[in-house]
Amino acid sequence: MDLKGLQDSVLRISDIYAREHGIDRDKAASGDWALLKVQEELGELVAEHLRTTGRARGAADHDKLGDEAADVLGMLLIYCRAANIDIEQAMQRKWLHWLEKTG
Repeated sequence: MDLKGLQDSVLRISDIYAREHGIDRDKAASGDWALLKVQEELGELVAEHLRTTGRARGAADHDKLGDEAADVLGMLLIYCRAANIDIEQAMQRKWLHWLEKTG
């Protein structure tokens, strides 16, 4: 699946989740819900990383680490859509152009 396809799927799932749990993602006047969720999910990824590397209490669970990484990516894709960021274009501009320079 390409990144835009993944983003579309994540957004559909987010719509379902918000509807089923009564979450008003547009409630904040500044429209910052998605960005705040990226930060929340990143915190959960860090906590799981600390457990996985033996620097926090609790059992290490590599699957949970992957789940938290997926949450960060999912919320980042939602944020990009909300902020009108074409993430594929941004990745090309910021990262992938280096591959073209190396031949």
